[in-house]
Amino acid sequence: MSGLKGGKPDRKLVAPSREIVSLERRLFLNKGLSLGALTMLTGCDVTDADSVQKVLWSMSRWNDAVQAAIFDPDKLAPTYPESAITQPFPFNAFYSESAAPRLDASTYKLEVGGLVREKSSWTLDQLYALPQSSQITRHICVEGWSAIGKWTGASFKTFLQHVGADLSAKYVGFKCADNYYTSIDMPTALHPQTQMTFKFVDQILPVRYGFPLKLRIPTKLGFKNPKHIVAIFVSNENPGGYWEDQGYNWFSGS
Repeated sequence: MSGLKGGKPDRKLVAPSREIVSLERRLFLNKGLSLGALTMLTGCDVTDADSVQKVLWSMSRWNDAVQAAIFDPDKLAPTYPESAITQPFPFNAFYSESAAPRLDASTYKLEVGGLVREKSSWTLDQLYALPQSSQITRHICVEGWSAIGKWTGASFKTFLQHVGADLSAKYVGFKCADNYYTSIDMPTALHPQTQMTFKFVDQILPVRYGFPLKLRIPTKLGFKNPKHIVAIFVSNENPGGYWEDQGYNWFSGS
């Protein structure tokens, strides 16, 4: 997903409360957690929408904490041979492909802010000059599908070190040209496979996949992989996210 940014199919958005209830209901069915069990565990009246909503938000935040606690910053996501690359790799966003933003490479600038020493902006040429490597990893969408792609770019950890980011801070946030926004935890930002992506299958990143800059995070679900990034900032306050603010799990490890 990556228009989600990362993988939510085009559809009309529902209200946050309905979205959370729908999402959590699927989780209950999958895990066998009944409404009766919810009542016993929480003491809330499941017929009261506000009470249920508060419980579901609490469960989601608890889930975030558990995922963060068990996240292994040294464990790598699986990698694949080039023969496994999905062709064609799917486009996915909360808008149609024709509506994807077209940024001018000659005027593009990446703004860097927050808890960093160097707050200057970066041109595309400066970004391309960073040491680069490739990975062939699986993109996993929250909707249940997945696809394998080859991504080339710079280590995000190296970039954060270069700009003097406070690596003890809690969050890194992203703003995108398509009005998408999201954020990740610092351990994920420093993971060796978290990449500032400039190419897809050895070609300059196409618009449909996030030109000029996407963040590739194979340890996260697709909607945590922002495209068309125009600003990065480091913070100790959770910046939330486009889908996360509507009820999707914030940590969302894959």
